Amino acid sequence: MSNTQKLIAVVGATGQQGGAVVRALQASGQFKVRALTRHPARHPKLGDEVVLADFDRPETLKAAFAGAHGVFLVTNAWEAGADEPRQALAAINAAKDAGVQHFIWSTLPDVETISRGKINVPHFTGKAKVERLVSEAGFTYHTFVIASFYYQNLVGVMAPQKQADGSTGWALPLDPERRVIHMGDITELGRIVAGAFAQPGLAGHGEHLPLVGDFLSFNEIIATLNRQGNKLSFRQVPREVFAGWFPGAEDVAAMLAYFEAHTYLGPDSRDAIALANKVAGQQPTAFAAWAKANFTIPAAA
Repeated sequence: MSNTQKLIAVVGATGQQGGAVVRALQASGQFKVRALTRHPARHPKLGDEVVLADFDRPETLKAAFAGAHGVFLVTNAWEAGADEPRQALAAINAAKDAGVQHFIWSTLPDVETISRGKINVPHFTGKAKVERLVSEAGFTYHTFVIASFYYQNLVGVMAPQKQADGSTGWALPLDPERRVIHMGDITELGRIVAGAFAQPGLAGHGEHLPLVGDFLSFNEIIATLNRQGNKLSFRQVPREVFAGWFPGAEDVAAMLAYFEAHTYLGPDSRDAIALANKVAGQQPTAFAAWAKANFTIPAAA
């Protein structure tokens, strides 16, 4: 391994975003990767180094970031007891103390600002508000990446379900004709992050870099899947009905209401998407191509 390779510490290396970043950094050949996890013994080959990092034990972050040129940070809003602002601030302070030069934060749009307070999506706005902390920390370089709606959600947390009429598909509080969903293959987020670390002059001054392989309505999503041999349905349901279906449904309904009113990324995202693709060095995979290779209806449906 070349001694000229800069060391990048990746928080959340066992997750979908962090794992994608680890793989892309390794594939680039330009970086040495320190994979950070709460359970390093379980993942001994995750990176060039595998080091303990635990937000509930802030003292572990000092060693986790020691000697690192860059840090990629993602936090999980859905984890029990997660306090993303507290976790992010601990990581930002530890990275600054360690002399980190380039800090990349995985963020989301500020729904509170975009909707002028009319829509509340805490897991979006909470991440957006961390951006100020990153910007004010004084890193030589800082970058914001945005993971749009994962294609993988359609075979995971938002997989089609058996409906009351016997069909298989989705029942959501969303107008299926409105093109509002910025989407992407989350495994490709790493290319944007690796590109930003490699080109700080292009993307190290607070730029927002969203991963977007497609921009579709739900009807277009279903039409694509059905052209590939599926028979999937969609039923639009009132928000107040959907909100009572399962714990957390109201939060999902609010997120979809935000999409419908403002799109996933909010207004004026074209330049940011173009810059992200330039930084990544290639175009992201379109939904139809991803679906052809990866979409299957879960047996449980």
